[in-house]
Amino acid sequence: MSTQIFVNVAVKDLKQSMAFFAALGYAHNPTYTGDDSACIVISDQIYVMLLSEPFFRSFTDKAVCDTRTHLEGWHVLSMDSRARVDELAARGVAAGGREPREAADYGFMYSRAIEDLDGHTWVLMHMSGEPPAA
Repeated sequence: MSTQIFVNVAVKDLKQSMAFFAALGYAHNPTYTGDDSACIVISDQIYVMLLSEPFFRSFTDKAVCDTRTHLEGWHVLSMDSRARVDELAARGVAAGGREPREAADYGFMYSRAIEDLDGHTWVLMHMSGEPPAA
């Protein structure tokens, strides 16, 4: 079995967060979706677990990061083309997200970042080659 990744994030409104990811074209797995959480299927190996804030807090003694004012990390999703990066970034903004910075074009790599409704940063990235030798 290959390794899967489950990115768990705290959300304020589970239904609105599910709608945000649905607007990007991602389905949820009803088997792992309930009143306090939803499993968003990014690919057959990548899942985003949306956990209501109270449920998320039940897994830790640490304070939960306010992602509207603090960066918890960048969740990077690879795309098969620059056009797909632009398409999903536009869909994310149209669904209520925000684009915190301009697109970054490094020649071999193109990326755009969007913040979801709770401020989690999702970087959409396309790589078309290798970085230049140092």
